[in-house]
Amino acid sequence: MRLTHGTAVWLMVVVTLMWGTAGVVTRHLAQAHSFEITFWRSLFTMLALLVILPLWRGPRVFSQLRRGGRALWISGVCWAVMFTAFMVALTLTSTASVLVTMSLGPLFTALAARLFIGHRLPARTWAAIVVAGLGIGWMYGTQLLGGGGGSLVGTLVALCVPLAGATQWTVVQHAHAKGQDVDLVPAVLIGAAISALVTLPLAWPFRAGLHDLGLLAFLGVFQLAIPCVLSVLCAQVLKAPEVALLALLEVIFGIALAWLGAGETPAAPVLTGGVLVIGALVFNELLALRGRRTTLADSALPGAH
Repeated sequence: MRLTHGTAVWLMVVVTLMWGTAGVVTRHLAQAHSFEITFWRSLFTMLALLVILPLWRGPRVFSQLRRGGRALWISGVCWAVMFTAFMVALTLTSTASVLVTMSLGPLFTALAARLFIGHRLPARTWAAIVVAGLGIGWMYGTQLLGGGGGSLVGTLVALCVPLAGATQWTVVQHAHAKGQDVDLVPAVLIGAAISALVTLPLAWPFRAGLHDLGLLAFLGVFQLAIPCVLSVLCAQVLKAPEVALLALLEVIFGIALAWLGAGETPAAPVLTGGVLVIGALVFNELLALRGRRTTLADSALPGAH
């Protein structure tokens, strides 16, 4: 299935809107607690992918799990960290804090390229890292000085998402350098399975009723599994800076939906820090898009979470 450029752009917008529903849906859960929320979402994601992937890729997709090698399974562990940390963070702090922290992914990936692959970063990327660091520092500092212990812990947990994403990218690039092709779609399935397995003991005893299970099924299928597949299709057509820019819409959609749909007003320091982070990312990716060549650091795709 090959999309036109215009269709891929609009489809990526829809993907970010689906990703952005996590916060508002989570705020309407009545009984499920943090690790139970993570378990059910990961379980429903796994079940959905077990149906979607054979229909999309054919039965051979399961043989890739056996032949994928160490890089595939490390990638799966990284996905599991992202899935788990994202949902746990949402239960500890605001949607805005989680999404702004997660948006650091491309910059962490660029740093990983410099540290572990030896790729020279352009000046624009260093400038973006400094500005984004100031924004995150402002968020963390105000939470710490303001006594927002829970908010600070939640933001620190959310930091695991971009760190795991950068780790995964480094592993995949290292495998490619050795001539090994790592298919990220089966890795997502592995990640969902590991996340469900690890959080199962922590999720017990279950408290979710039918209302909560319905919302968690929505998160697993429509907030994660389906947009994950669609984002892969979009990434086959769009340039990496285009994907990175469009992925930032998740921050806007997520904050707006939580604000309008759950009355979660973002704190002023989060908005200030968010403006610095998002502004730095937009500046960096726009300049990358204008360039004639896309560098390794620019080629990291946003991960599902």
